[in-house]
Amino acid sequence: MKKICLTVVGLYFSVLSAFSQYNVDTSSYKNQKLKLDEVNLVSGYFNQNGNHSAVTGGIGTEQLSDVSNVIELKFVKQNELNNKYTWDFEVGFDHHTAASQAFINTSGASRPYGNRFYPSLNWQVEKANGVSFGLGTSISSEVNYHSLGLDFSVGKTSKNKNTDINFKGQAYLDKVVLIEPAEFVPKPIENSPSTYTTASGNVISFGDGEHSKVHIPRTPRNTFAGTLTLSQIVNKNFQVALIAEGVAQNGYLGLPFHRVYFTDGSEKIENLPTTRFKLPLGIRMNYFLGDKIIFRSYYRYYKDDWGIKAHTASLEIPYKVSPFVSVSPFYRYYVQTASPYFAPYAQHALTDTYYTSNYNLSAFTSQFYGINVRITPEKGVFNIPFFNMVDLRYGHYTQTTGLQANNIGINLRFK
Repeated sequence: MKKICLTVVGLYFSVLSAFSQYNVDTSSYKNQKLKLDEVNLVSGYFNQNGNHSAVTGGIGTEQLSDVSNVIELKFVKQNELNNKYTWDFEVGFDHHTAASQAFINTSGASRPYGNRFYPSLNWQVEKANGVSFGLGTSISSEVNYHSLGLDFSVGKTSKNKNTDINFKGQAYLDKVVLIEPAEFVPKPIENSPSTYTTASGNVISFGDGEHSKVHIPRTPRNTFAGTLTLSQIVNKNFQVALIAEGVAQNGYLGLPFHRVYFTDGSEKIENLPTTRFKLPLGIRMNYFLGDKIIFRSYYRYYKDDWGIKAHTASLEIPYKVSPFVSVSPFYRYYVQTASPYFAPYAQHALTDTYYTSNYNLSAFTSQFYGINVRITPEKGVFNIPFFNMVDLRYGHYTQTTGLQANNIGINLRFK
């Protein structure tokens, strides 16, 4: 937690000067200039342990820890037609360590840690007639994975503001770096051919000579998603939302460093279909019980063409301890069936067309529970007027496969 808090405090001081320039009340003007409206600083720490790593064929440690930091800047502008424009810019950086990562590098000994960088930019206009439209783009980059994201959204709010209908479309154009386990890649030999075809069919180039740089190819993975949401205020105490999603994927959908062991003791890299379609359907219901308690419930049914069916049910109950402090315990239950492509360590048959020992595709149930504390002092945190929220969240995750995890997060908001 020390690392997280120091990071957040450092980011906090870096934006103080920005607010001294931008925190000007222009609400009395019809045509506002673009201004910095909100800053969010989010840090988190995640740690997990288990004994079913896909890197080592469904056995071995799943120990992993991750420290994440995100800064979000939200700019707004309102024109003479009362249309509201929002620009949302985020920059995120993660640092993770994973014991199993030491077994995936083609050069043998690999670093058991890595970094991910992910900036994003979103623009949205909310018109006075209730129509909204938005565009966004994002980038994510790490050692073995690079992604470009594009999205758009369109929505309409009814005249009485009781009904909202929104559609969001997303596309992720990814490149998977084909880093294979060391035993699948032949070692370069002096005066020998510089290009090799590995056991999985990937072409690896060593260049000229034993000490030349290894050139590892990449392969595409594309994801296209659409989400339709219908929200309805039934009465002053009850709100409901219906959510329908569709997700289509194509390309290389496995990972080249996931080993699979067969009944005869032989070893291969996991092989999965090159297409996948997912269909989640959900309902969200919020009930306001007086001024102090809210019941936030959610249910989702999931099905895909890899043979997995799943159910998710969650409940969060925010309670106002005081006008400025709320406490929200939460609980989520999840259950899924196994894909026919999955089998545990050394239980796949050589006749199987598709095979994986990744326990994300196995049958399991999971529980996630914890508490969220939100503090919003009337005069600001530490009496700093524009420092108006501190949000702390802790959650514990358990899975019937033996996987366990803890997640701690903090969000500081300046407005």
